[in-house]
Amino acid sequence: MTNILTSDKIFPRMVELRRNLHRHPELAFEEKKTASIVIDELKRLGIPFWYGGVGNGIIAKLINAGQSAPTIALRADMDALPGEENTGLPFASLHPGKMHACGHDGHMAMVLGAAALLKENPPPGNVVFIFQPAEEKGAGAKVMIQSGALEGVNAIFSGHVTRHYHVGEIMATNGVITAHSDGFTIRVRGRGGHGARPHEAVDAVVVTGLLIMAVQTLVSREINPAYPSVVTIGKVEAGSAGNVIAEEATLQGTIRTTNLEVRNYLIDGIKRIATAVGEVHNARIEVEIRHGYPPVINTETETAMARRAVVKLLGSQGLVAMDHPSMGAEDFSFYLLHVPGCYVRFGACQQGCENIPLHSPSFDFDEEALKVGAAFFDAVVREAIAEYTDTAVCN
Repeated sequence: MTNILTSDKIFPRMVELRRNLHRHPELAFEEKKTASIVIDELKRLGIPFWYGGVGNGIIAKLINAGQSAPTIALRADMDALPGEENTGLPFASLHPGKMHACGHDGHMAMVLGAAALLKENPPPGNVVFIFQPAEEKGAGAKVMIQSGALEGVNAIFSGHVTRHYHVGEIMATNGVITAHSDGFTIRVRGRGGHGARPHEAVDAVVVTGLLIMAVQTLVSREINPAYPSVVTIGKVEAGSAGNVIAEEATLQGTIRTTNLEVRNYLIDGIKRIATAVGEVHNARIEVEIRHGYPPVINTETETAMARRAVVKLLGSQGLVAMDHPSMGAEDFSFYLLHVPGCYVRFGACQQGCENIPLHSPSFDFDEEALKVGAAFFDAVVREAIAEYTDTAVCN
């Protein structure tokens, strides 16, 4: 790989940081130890920062030029996931029921590595480093935005490790990258009764079964296949005994879409089906929609910057494109509602872990990806500052 030597010298430190962070996973808005590790490294590097305390995040600033100079932000997520780690790693989680199963420990190490590179060789502009709580649950990006993380920022960049690409490959694609995520709860209220006398009751379980099957036809039979969409019911609760007809049932699920019209249609469709099934079976059905993260939509100019940075760093073979949007969700999308930016994916497939997905208790990634991530963030900051400076001069 070309031009990665700049991050070679800080690689051992990034590995040390990643492993320390991995040992101390903390859930959304609980990232106290995590924040202390990040803060200690920022102090060591001599980079000023602001910390909002537990439940908030860290905003560090490397000011190399005046307010008129371009300011580029880099973002890393800090939170871990609930779950028992079974990787067997010597630096596995020390906290039962919590683990870094999504690579956020690596993301922090990458941005801290980039901070070290940018501090040692300052670019002709300003850099903001955002360490954000609660990406997995809680929309911590909103907390950071409210705390002023984007003040004066011209563009923002972030990324995520993935097993779908190998070390030395970075996906940088314009447009929709992740889906819009919404949640829903359907509450069914029938009339309970004895299992031997169903004619005296309204069976919430039967109504629930019909709802599940009917809702699944929304995507398969009412949505244009050209628009990726998912409706999943992942949790169902009903009944108290095998010989009792359930009076109540609750269903919980998720909606993933990449098109606003399709999103609205699916939400309306779930309500329509619930109303119809309730009328047919004389049951009362309520639908609650919980609006989630908007889609990540990379902006064209900033994606071009990211792609140039990748090619300069890794060569054209290191730049990969995404064939279709991920149906996962990512709260980096909230930043992109305020400033332009690009979200990339870092190849980090670990040998022997090719089939282990994110969020698995066995998840791990190739730590060689840390040096690639740090070098990319360093390169894209310089690329963005140069372009914004040239644009300002031309204007």
